[in-house]
Amino acid sequence: MSYLLKTEPTVYSFNDLEHDDETTWDGVTNPAAVRFLRGMKPGEKLVIYHTGDEKTAVGTAKVISVDATNPKVPNVRIKAGKPIKTPHTLAEIKAHKMFADSPLVSQGRLSVVPLTDAQYAWLTGE
Repeated sequence: MSYLLKTEPTVYSFNDLEHDDETTWDGVTNPAAVRFLRGMKPGEKLVIYHTGDEKTAVGTAKVISVDATNPKVPNVRIKAGKPIKTPHTLAEIKAHKMFADSPLVSQGRLSVVPLTDAQYAWLTGE
């Protein structure tokens, strides 16, 4: 399983993650998004997506650890990956039929979104 994590670049950007190398992914309050965080497993692949004016998938990361002791606020540590060579915008994502049923398109305010292997590969070029 892989996931897309949304972040406002003026608050915490992919460049910030690269600089920090690792971080705790926090600030998620939507119950569905929290459920996805809680279900993450170490080693799973992530796409970092900038919201706001950018609306673009910009980089990769991976899950290092998950502590779901507090189910309402799971502690998920992530490690920076690489910038995406050819970033995809939300408009491109919406135009691609493989995302037609994705929560990324149908639930635009959801900050943690599961991705299929095909979606991850297309977004990252891997």
